[in-house]
Order: sequence, then structure tokens, then C-alpha cells
Amino acid sequence: MWFRAKAAMPTREDALPGRDERMPIPERHEVLGTPLAPPFPAGLERAMFGMGCFWGAEKRFWTMPGVYTTAVGYAAGLTRNPTYEEVCSGLTGHAEVVLVVFDPKQVPYAELLRAFWESHDPTQGMRQGNDVGTQYRSGIYAHSPEQRRLAEASRDQYQKALSRAGHGRITTEILDPPDFYYAEAYHQQYLAKNPWGYCGIGGTGVACPAGLTAAARSA
Repeated sequence: MWFRAKAAMPTREDALPGRDERMPIPERHEVLGTPLAPPFPAGLERAMFGMGCFWGAEKRFWTMPGVYTTAVGYAAGLTRNPTYEEVCSGLTGHAEVVLVVFDPKQVPYAELLRAFWESHDPTQGMRQGNDVGTQYRSGIYAHSPEQRRLAEASRDQYQKALSRAGHGRITTEILDPPDFYYAEAYHQQYLAKNPWGYCGIGGTGVACPAGLTAAARSA
């Protein structure tokens, strides 16, 4: 019963109402020293991914060359400005996500997609390993029609690779960008502040097709 409750999206009637006040966050990234909130420099683009616990997911992206800043938060749910405790209740519908601000001249979006697919198991539905609940679902939240095209193409290519390796169907949701609510300050760059903290990142061991990056560069 507990598993089913945590793994079921709440209805709008059941969802917690939230609040108007935004979550206070640090001004600067703990590792990169860059701003966590906009405005960002001209020429940069945004990406957003949900891939289980956002602590390890954020570290995976801030280590990539060409990434300007990262921040963790909640998206694709129903509750305004939720708290972590509310998200964990299963009554907000939010996924734990990472906002990635990147320079497309240094790192193409396809490389971010490769990191996304290879760093978690996108076939597990409303869970990631032992982490169970709607907040741990896999998601790509595309900030442009081109990002969505590449996300869907990469999903289809990766599904073929997963199927050949004996894995199930991808459950990743691919949506236009929902409202992004920053998580509490202690969650931001958590593994930089707590090097021995829980990471949760672990993929299927199946490599993402090499054609992704080439396709992005020629698009």
C-alpha cells in the first residue's frame, strides 16, 4: 500500500496547495562560483533533467566542461513552491530535478543527454533503485523545440540499445519546461558540502549510441 501511494501521481484536488513565497537560496554555486539564479550571461542555454535523487544528479552535470551553473529543485508537479518534506509526501507530484545552464559552443545538448541516459536507469517508472516515489521518476524537460526533438530521438536510439541488452521499456517523461522551484539551500551542491553523502547515481551499464553527438552537431 505504501509503495502504491508513493508511486501514484496526486490529483489536483489531492495536491498540497503550497505557497507564494519562493525558497531562499545561496547567491553562488558552491563549486563553480557562478550565480544559481538568473539572469545568466547571453548565449547560454538551459536544460532540465530528473533522474532520481538530485544530489548525485547535480554533481554529474557540474563536473562537465561547458556547464556554467547547476541548481536542484522541483518540477512537473502541482504544488507552488513546495518544501522537500511536501515533495517526499507524494502529495505535490513534483520530480526532483537538476537545472543545467550550459554553453552550447563548449558542450552540445546531446552530450548532456548522453550523461542523463547513462547515469540512471530510465526504465524504472516511479523509482530509482531503492528510492521509491513520484519524485524519483525519470524526466527530460525541454527548453526549446530543438531540445525536444533531440530528447525524443535520443530516447528512441537508447531504447534500441537497452532492448538489445535485455532491459525493459523507457518510462522517461519528455515535456516542455514546467515551472521550476528551487530546493532548499542545504540541497544545493549537497555532495560538495557532504563528500561522503548519499549519491544514488548508477546507470544500466548500457552506453548511449555514439551517433547522438554527431547528430546534434550537424543539426
